[in-house]
Amino acid sequence: MRQDVVPPTSAELHAALGKSTSAWPQIVSGLEELYGPLTLEWHPSDLAFGRLCLVRHQDRILVYLIPMAGQLLVGVVLGGYAYHLAMGSSLRPAIKQMLADTKPNGEGRGIRFVVKTEADIAEVLTLVECIVAAEA
Repeated sequence: MRQDVVPPTSAELHAALGKSTSAWPQIVSGLEELYGPLTLEWHPSDLAFGRLCLVRHQDRILVYLIPMAGQLLVGVVLGGYAYHLAMGSSLRPAIKQMLADTKPNGEGRGIRFVVKTEADIAEVLTLVECIVAAEA
């Protein structure tokens, strides 16, 4: 059983995200608009911030948001069909290459990337669209 993790304060989150501070609410609000209601669930992490956030819709984890050293690292896991949808989508070639280079495990193909720009936020939303569409 996991220990409950205290969510960070706004100040702690802002300090951890640095220049990526605005990306966090944009991702969450974009996902909320598409798939709300969402649950933000904090878990312990071995990374420097000590916590990561699972963004859930019902029982499904949509995305992992990981504050790190002045930036936001995002993690997604795509099952087989979601992977094929992503490879046929408008994702930029670098993201598709990361997916192709990742060997699938029991849960699918997991990738992480740093979110810096509006285009990165759009990539996150597209990946989550593929995850959700694969379950429909």
